[in-house]
Amino acid sequence: MATGSAKTVIPHRNKPKTAKPIPKHAEAKTLKRKRGQDDLQKLRTAIEELDPKSADIKKFTDLPLCEATAEGLRASHFEVLTDVQRAAIPLALKGRDILGAAKTGSGKTLAFLVPVLEKLVQAQWTEYDGLGALIISPTRELACQIFEVLRKIGRKHTFSAGLVIGGKSLKEEADRLGRMNILVCTPGRMLQHLDQTANFDVNNLQMLVLDEADRIMDMGFQSAVDALVEHLPKTRQTMLFSATQSKRVSDLARLSLKDPEYVSVHEDAQTATPTNLQQHYIVTPLPEKLDTLWGFLRTNVKSKMIVFFSSGKQVRFAYESFKRMQPGISLLHLHGRQKQTGRLDITRKFTLAKYACLFATDVVARGVDFPAVDWVVQVDCPEDADTYIHRVGRTARYESKGRAVLFLEPAEEKGFLARLEHKKIPIQKVNVRDNKKKSIKNELQSQCFSSPDLKYLGQKAFITYVRSVYVQKDKTVFQFDQLDLDGYAASLGLPGTPQIKFKKGDVLDGKKMKELSRMPVFSDDSDSDFDENGNKKKKEVRTKYQKMAERQNQDVLSSHYRKLLGEDDDKQADGADEDDDFLSVKRVLQDDAEIDAAATGGASATTSIPGIQSKVIKIGETEVVIDSNRKAKEVTSKAKMLKKYMPKGQKLLFDEDGENPRPLYVLQGEDDFQAEGPAEQLRREFVANETVKVAEADLDDKELARQRRKEKRERAKARERGEEVERERGPIAQLEGGDDEDYDPLALLRSLPLAGGGGGDKSDDGEAEAEEPPRKKTKKWFQNDSDVEDERETKKRKKNSSAAGRGKKVIEMGYEPDNLQDLEALAAGLLED
Repeated sequence: MATGSAKTVIPHRNKPKTAKPIPKHAEAKTLKRKRGQDDLQKLRTAIEELDPKSADIKKFTDLPLCEATAEGLRASHFEVLTDVQRAAIPLALKGRDILGAAKTGSGKTLAFLVPVLEKLVQAQWTEYDGLGALIISPTRELACQIFEVLRKIGRKHTFSAGLVIGGKSLKEEADRLGRMNILVCTPGRMLQHLDQTANFDVNNLQMLVLDEADRIMDMGFQSAVDALVEHLPKTRQTMLFSATQSKRVSDLARLSLKDPEYVSVHEDAQTATPTNLQQHYIVTPLPEKLDTLWGFLRTNVKSKMIVFFSSGKQVRFAYESFKRMQPGISLLHLHGRQKQTGRLDITRKFTLAKYACLFATDVVARGVDFPAVDWVVQVDCPEDADTYIHRVGRTARYESKGRAVLFLEPAEEKGFLARLEHKKIPIQKVNVRDNKKKSIKNELQSQCFSSPDLKYLGQKAFITYVRSVYVQKDKTVFQFDQLDLDGYAASLGLPGTPQIKFKKGDVLDGKKMKELSRMPVFSDDSDSDFDENGNKKKKEVRTKYQKMAERQNQDVLSSHYRKLLGEDDDKQADGADEDDDFLSVKRVLQDDAEIDAAATGGASATTSIPGIQSKVIKIGETEVVIDSNRKAKEVTSKAKMLKKYMPKGQKLLFDEDGENPRPLYVLQGEDDFQAEGPAEQLRREFVANETVKVAEADLDDKELARQRRKEKRERAKARERGEEVERERGPIAQLEGGDDEDYDPLALLRSLPLAGGGGGDKSDDGEAEAEEPPRKKTKKWFQNDSDVEDERETKKRKKNSSAAGRGKKVIEMGYEPDNLQDLEALAAGLLED
């Protein structure tokens, strides 16, 4: 038998397994990542080969940009490069630091936003890498505008961007800062986050951009910018842009710029402002500025304009006063003291408006792009030529036309025109037509007298303007001693010129102004009686009204200041100016010594006045000397005396003459109280005595109530008996007692019952008790006359039927009885059955 053996096969342990297929989505991601790396490498190569000075670069498509940026620019309709963009973007793409200067409206915003996006794309920046680019703007409005442009051109990117400005919740901003790649901010708010937000890291910052760099680098933001730069890394790319660029070495060293490229495409231009901008100026005295502005608004109601003032208080006063006068054009106002939501809302309204006038300060003078602005009006002279360039740059934006007009005082004309000529700014002088001139001084005066709040704004506007001129550095342009301050105060509608004392070296704010001594002379050294030439100063003559205003009317909202209306018959006798006849004060002060003493709190303030007999009365613990008309009138009012001289909550008793008040309760001395006995025994005795008094008063009250009920029943019975007697007697042919000379024929008539009444019974006090007439219903607004007559007839019928039901007859008279015959006829009718 054949036998066989089975063969065993052992598998090889090192044989490779079959590979699993790669998912399609993972393969697609790999291919996409590879294409992205290839595109990025091509982009970097193109940037290295780019010639920044090539003349072939005219459109955005000629630049080596990533696809996301190119699509965002196409979607936002940006195609052709401007001069500053053509010069700055190629250098920025190569990583160079830039100082960019160009005219207003030339497209500087895109000149730094496009390099910001490309810088982060080349670094392959993600949300986990933290903050990559920081853009700083001097104003909130400009920061909001930059952020909106960034959203438009960066819509295809995956970067996260944020807007950090004041006026919003600091905590909400802090929670989101850690996830932001690009931040647009203002210097103060950004520094606050760097100091207070714990998870905010800027160590990986790639690019720093300062828009309107000359404004950020000046004294207003110097400390904030220096502290902010200390937080930022040194290895970064920095770009500075402005219409008036600063090239000071100290500023560049503070920002750690490395060999910056200076880009100034318009440096060789004939003018520093756009060529399509028509610029004019008007020489107008300070008291006529508002009149000229009003005439300008009335002439250009079909225009869109921005009117610049030097302070926010002037903006508020012009807006509130002109709004009440209704110039025929929509008015808006914008200044730095408004809330952030209000500022954004006003900016939006003015942007969308076709015809409007915006009163504003320099918060919108830089960079803000309002579409289709026809006019820029500068009521107050700007502090320098650079500020003028930025203000007029709000119109004539990027090849559009615009016009600007500047109001100059005669003392400012020569100096400021020289500054403009040095900056290559062409400007022409124009004059106002006589038929367009109109004075609004009377209207403003009327408004200030009728509205204390508007008068308060007028005084604040006056103070802020005077202060702005006083602190200007360029004294050849701003000549403080040439200002007609009295005329300017009158043009604002104020009753007098607010008095301010300036001290050299002081930075005067509202609080310090109130603390300063009230002096009428405006000078650097008011304490001296001699001027700088050694001549004795001529003292200004002050009227009594002005002196009392210095003492009484420091607060324009006081009750006394509200009553400065009407006419004063004794005004001329008191030495008041004839120009102030529309003002009057109810209180006449006697002489200058008393006024000055009252203002300084001296002893002469209580000097007795001729014609008033001085006397002393004691109010509580206070002795009051009656030596003036005011105090003599004051003591006649108990309420005023209590309010002024007595503590609150204390009652007083006066004597029969109304003088010598004393407290209602007088505390007993401690020794006298202890001599009366133990306190507990006194308490028990007091309670027992009061209990007896209460019981006796209760008995008296009950007896009085019983007596009143008894009298009431007796009157009712007497009334019933009188009615029965009248029924038995019947009608009377003639009146008894007619032959008696002393007999009063009307006595019987007075005792007769009237229609609807209860007879002739009288109460204890002698007054006839008559029923209260029914309350008259209120006439509705939709009732007509016929409805009212029908309602009256219905009431009469109800009244007659109710009287007939009680057995009484109602006599209706068509006339009012006014003689004896009419009364006799009425009595005869009442006595009939």
